[in-house]
Amino acid sequence: MEIVDLNEEQVEDIESRLSSFDENHIAYKMDGCIQIGVEDEGKLIAGLDACITAFKILYVSAVFVDEAYRRKGIGARMILEMEKRAASMGVNTIRLDTFDWQGKEFYEALGYQCVGHYENAEDGYSEYFFLKRIN
Repeated sequence: MEIVDLNEEQVEDIESRLSSFDENHIAYKMDGCIQIGVEDEGKLIAGLDACITAFKILYVSAVFVDEAYRRKGIGARMILEMEKRAASMGVNTIRLDTFDWQGKEFYEALGYQCVGHYENAEDGYSEYFFLKRIN
């Protein structure tokens, strides 16, 4: 046996086999994404991207507000809209991660629970993992 580099076809094969294995443990499938933004005078100033994974979980992969528009409630409005849409899609848990310089306090203020974190002192950052139950 030897370790080898995978080509794209082999990666797709492994992912397909993992997905088939996971189906034995996931009693239902949900699909969907929430991709919303905020415009000001036709300019996109904020956005959010989240997709449903397994077990009625919505994973938030990106939340961004332009610096000039921060601390004006725009991020909170997007999160609340996302939660409303997620609930209507059948989602019951939202998960996300953030670095220490990004949004830790922001998510805590919106009722997200920090369920884990780690610090990488060598590289100068900490990462936090959050969950929120909805419905």
